[in-house]
Amino acid sequence: MGGMFRIGASPAPWAPRIGELEQQGPAPRRERPLLAAYGLILVLVAAVGLLLTLVTGAFADGVQHPAFWLLAGLAVIADARAFIATGRRGRPVIVCPSLCFSFAILLCWGLGPAIAVQAVAAAVVAWRMRLPVTRAVLMAAQFAVASTAAFGVLALGSEELLETINVGDALRDAASVVGAAAVWLVTYQLLRAGAGLLARNAAPQNVQVLRPVPTYELLFIAALLLLAPVLAVTAYMSVAFVPLVFVPLYAVERMARLAAERDLMARRDPLTSLANRTGLAAAFARLRPNGNEPAHDPGLAMLLLDLNRFKYVNDALGHEVGDRLLVAVGQRLRSAVPEDAVAARLGGDEFAVVAPVTTETDARRLAEAITEAMATPVKLEGLQVDITGSIGIALAPQDGTDFATVMRHADVAMYLAKQRGWPIQAYRAEDDHNSPERLALLSDFRHALQMGEVALHYQPQVDLAGGRVVGFEALLRWEHPTQGPIPPYDLLKIAEHTPVMRMITQRVIDEVVAQQARWLAAGVELRTSLNVSIPDLHGDEIVTQLSERLAHHKVPAELIQVEVTESALTADLAQLRATIEGLAKAGVAISLDDFGTGYSSLQHLRRLPLSEIKIDRSFVAGIAHNADDAVIVRSTVDLARALGFRVVAEGVENRYTARLLTEAGCDVAQGYLYAPAMPGDAVIRWLGHHPTPA
Repeated sequence: MGGMFRIGASPAPWAPRIGELEQQGPAPRRERPLLAAYGLILVLVAAVGLLLTLVTGAFADGVQHPAFWLLAGLAVIADARAFIATGRRGRPVIVCPSLCFSFAILLCWGLGPAIAVQAVAAAVVAWRMRLPVTRAVLMAAQFAVASTAAFGVLALGSEELLETINVGDALRDAASVVGAAAVWLVTYQLLRAGAGLLARNAAPQNVQVLRPVPTYELLFIAALLLLAPVLAVTAYMSVAFVPLVFVPLYAVERMARLAAERDLMARRDPLTSLANRTGLAAAFARLRPNGNEPAHDPGLAMLLLDLNRFKYVNDALGHEVGDRLLVAVGQRLRSAVPEDAVAARLGGDEFAVVAPVTTETDARRLAEAITEAMATPVKLEGLQVDITGSIGIALAPQDGTDFATVMRHADVAMYLAKQRGWPIQAYRAEDDHNSPERLALLSDFRHALQMGEVALHYQPQVDLAGGRVVGFEALLRWEHPTQGPIPPYDLLKIAEHTPVMRMITQRVIDEVVAQQARWLAAGVELRTSLNVSIPDLHGDEIVTQLSERLAHHKVPAELIQVEVTESALTADLAQLRATIEGLAKAGVAISLDDFGTGYSSLQHLRRLPLSEIKIDRSFVAGIAHNADDAVIVRSTVDLARALGFRVVAEGVENRYTARLLTEAGCDVAQGYLYAPAMPGDAVIRWLGHHPTPA
């Protein structure tokens, strides 16, 4: 029996093979009659082949030779003492070299003796692997049918294979042997494929199930078959040389095992022994072989798990202890997922699971089981280390049909869960700001920035008490060639956390300071606010650039104000605080934008050098008809005044709202009630019709 034979009934879910009946569990009940009929047909074909050799006397002729018994005994011994290698997912792989001996017997003494020896070898393997008798009979029948096909090729060639002496006959015989080996291999693989289709309850037209076996296994079986004629010639010359064949057999087995281990390592994470990204993709393909035809394919769920605060473990206890924590996480993850699911480590502290789950409810149950498995602390270096994480869920085919799309959507859900502080989050298309369309828009926006096609407009800010213009806010404006004007919020959302964001900030700083210089030359001295993102506040580059541009254009620093969104204060404030304080020391005022939409602590307001708080337009718009919004606005104004901050209300669109804000004590307002944002060269003309500060 040639090839590699895995111990255990169930297959490695992330390593599908072509029709491997040996790896499959029990066939579904409705398929068992078909599988039994298939096995019966194979047994009958094998019996016919054996009967023909008995009738013709070929069997009796073979057993009279001592060399036959030597080869037969070595075949059984070889399978009884077969070499063991480590297979995929850690399961043993047994290498059975008996095919070399049985094929040599086929070449020397015909079909009957070969079938009989192979049947005994199959029984030995089945006994060693504790397989049922029916499985052993089916395997022996598969080998018998393959041998019958090979014998047919030999019969078309030479009847006296080993008695040729001239070059022409030798070449013809060599071609017959190679052809017989090829037919044997093809026939055997087709038989395995047929058994596999029945065992997996797959439709015959499902050609994607017929994936090729690994190259190393094909080469191993081919090497066994092509060693057989060498063994046959050796037995024909002298049986004393026959045992020497174990040396090349061992070398072939060794190379096959190393190839199998390399194939395994290509699909396995070496630290946790879970699947890696390649193994996860193989599992996805196995569970959804008809990914392009969702109606004919079962659904599945992909869960992406990212650990919280893993970096702190590495920094505090060292990377070796961090690796031990990852191993513990891998063990718990493996124990939490069902048998038909596959757990993987993608790298770092990121893990994933694919499971044949069709509904979001069931996927959430699996995510909750994983969270519960992680709940018990891990003891490392005498410390109890808690394991928490964020899990993102994506379903196929609802959230995508291919591996890359489903994984990307699970990744989006996972990061959203991390941002919100939730343990579990399912993918929602409306939360995905990284669609191909948005990426294309980002590319177009980058090009527009480089070509100078993005403009800055300025919206006035008006003192509510005196009605005077006290400043402007610089706002991005870009008209896409085909999509028309793109809202600034959408631009900043897709550019955030990309290099384009830094390009935007640099462009805004350069243009705003240059515009201030032009206004000063025209006799206008008004403050201008510009927006910066969270990544801009990491490092002092923005402080350096702003200081250089102010000095170059001879613009006073107090005429520039930097707006920081409240969400920045929920990030790592220790890293951002130094930059914010650097801007304040340079004389630039700091405004806290979108106040009320984030989760900042009051201590941030007290510790940061803020000059202004801007109430988000969502609260301002509701002040006239929503009592809760009115209370929030009044409370914010009172808090800001107590801390000495100026208060600006965004999105003021009618006089009634402006009057309510004035009564609440708000200082400044901006919105369409006063003017939309306008180009910089239109500001001076607009100011000619509106009062300016004294």
